[in-house]
Amino acid sequence: MKYLYITDCPEIAKYVDQCGVDRIFIDLELLGKVDRQGDRDTVISHHRVENISRVKQVVNQAEVLVRVNPLNPNSAEEIEQVIEQGADALMLPMFRSVEEIEWFCDRVNSRAQVVPLVETVGAMDQLDQIVQLPGVSQVHIGLNDLHLDLELKFMFELMSNGMVEEMAAICREANVPFGIGGISTMDTGLVSGRLVLSEHARLGSEWVILSRSFHQLAHSLQELQEKIDLPLELEKVDQHFAELLKRSDFEIEQDKQTLYHAINQVARDELSERNAS
Repeated sequence: MKYLYITDCPEIAKYVDQCGVDRIFIDLELLGKVDRQGDRDTVISHHRVENISRVKQVVNQAEVLVRVNPLNPNSAEEIEQVIEQGADALMLPMFRSVEEIEWFCDRVNSRAQVVPLVETVGAMDQLDQIVQLPGVSQVHIGLNDLHLDLELKFMFELMSNGMVEEMAAICREANVPFGIGGISTMDTGLVSGRLVLSEHARLGSEWVILSRSFHQLAHSLQELQEKIDLPLELEKVDQHFAELLKRSDFEIEQDKQTLYHAINQVARDELSERNAS
């Protein structure tokens, strides 16, 4: 399993690179994000484009992936800025058609990897066409915004209702690497990172975003190291993932049912809370 770590702080990026993180995730997306997620318990980054080159200079192994804004009149300029700053990969969020990804790939023009973030119904419905585009390097399935677009109660319902499995199958059939959402540390989260990781292993996911439990909203390296032993937590993920790959078919099915039960219970609890309020 390969990890994406969200930060634009050079000292934190240097440290997590040494810890074995595979991609530093710099998040420039702001357009429309507060309107979509402002009343929810989500993290909205305020990263700066000039920090791309600063992060790039201090990492030795990790790639630098940059999520840009959804397509808008300034997209061409933003793409050029990000590439000039040295980004290895560009992620496009909130698109709804294959034509948008085609335009994006044309503008990037093979100067960086292109990672479509599938987080709308339109993108999900056209995924079979998106994975055939020659400029697409890999796909990431975004659970939070997609579950909002579908008006579901809990983002991991996309796993228990079979939608993620269908998208994963499309990516595998096209031999396009893919990742799914994010995970918490192994023993935290409404549904534990340990359980969620079992579905990644079953579906063949290769990438995952390390959620806030891995960075604790730290603004400095000292603060991060005081809050979490990151090498230890990553070692736990590595070890558990290796164990998951050795499971029998029976164990895989058992883990799947346990995960889906946990997800559906959270969704029911969420619905009950909303009805009560």
